[in-house]
Amino acid sequence: MKKSISLLLSLFCFTSFAQITVIESDISEVGDIVYQGYDSSPLSSLSIGNPGPNQVWDFSSLQQDLLKTLNFVDPSTTPYGSLYSNANLCMVDNGSYLYFNKTNTGLYLHGLGDTVFSAPALYYPLPLTYNFTASDGPVIILDNTVSGGILSSLLDSATVASLTQGAFYSADTAVITITNTTDFDVDAWGEMTTPLGTYDALRFKTIQTTESVLDVYVSNPSLSIGQWLYDIPFASIPQLSGFNNNQIEYKYQWITNDPAVEFLLLEVFVDASDNIINGISFQSTPPSTAVNDVFNRYVTVYPIPSKDYITIDVLQGDLYNISLYGNNGKSILESTITNTTDIDMSHYSSGIYYLKISSKEGHLVKKIILD
Repeated sequence: MKKSISLLLSLFCFTSFAQITVIESDISEVGDIVYQGYDSSPLSSLSIGNPGPNQVWDFSSLQQDLLKTLNFVDPSTTPYGSLYSNANLCMVDNGSYLYFNKTNTGLYLHGLGDTVFSAPALYYPLPLTYNFTASDGPVIILDNTVSGGILSSLLDSATVASLTQGAFYSADTAVITITNTTDFDVDAWGEMTTPLGTYDALRFKTIQTTESVLDVYVSNPSLSIGQWLYDIPFASIPQLSGFNNNQIEYKYQWITNDPAVEFLLLEVFVDASDNIINGISFQSTPPSTAVNDVFNRYVTVYPIPSKDYITIDVLQGDLYNISLYGNNGKSILESTITNTTDIDMSHYSSGIYYLKISSKEGHLVKKIILD
């Protein structure tokens, strides 16, 4: 009997790890809300570990200094959606809009806000499994001409004179070209533990090389002469002195296909020697989760889906703040209630909305589908 128990325990330990594959359906989709925590001063003992199979990563000690919310919405509902006819997913991050096209071969970034890339950049190749490698680029993601007030504020007469030893004083036109080359490597698999829990995960390494070329046409108006200055170093321009024309960024992410959570568990940036730099981002939960479990018992929202109204049924006596968000992440209704209340939805377009209800007892977010 003891041998049988030992065998069962051995089998259990052996199968507790799983080498997973991450596919298109595992990546965030329209309607998802992701809470991302940030530890600005993680323990120095934390390490990204080693490449290879059957790894164990323990980041359970992370503390949440900041929490931000990422909303994944339909691009057509956003301010710049008309610029991105090929995008099918938009991530709203604290007022920034990132536009993607998600396919079974990868997640492609098409632009940021009103800056549409010249060519889409591969963000995640798919499917992902252990020992997968790929490269993307070089891809020219930006090739823009700048003039007028924006250029004048960047390159004033004193800066132009300094760059040309006093021969020219005006920056008339600038052309900036940004080229990205990205190398991807799934170099490990195993078990990742964060404050959210323990999950089977792949370690996904990204090395992104960015090359920026700035060419400027300068002139001397009094002499009616001008010339091009090519490949200007950012360091020679006071407003850009903190940037380099050529940069390399090293990043590790731990991703999962566990349906209980979103696919991205944790993200760190490292130096060329794999030392963690700055803080650590990790998937989190809405604040006061334990309290919310009790809170949810006393707050209900119906009917879902709805055609013209929704009812918010609450425990009388408390003050509740309600916020209704459109699918673009912007608030379209703010109010307070103290008892059961009907919300008229008839003047809103069909689609997906998010209702946040909060009080001193906790909060919840409900997805509202309006037919």
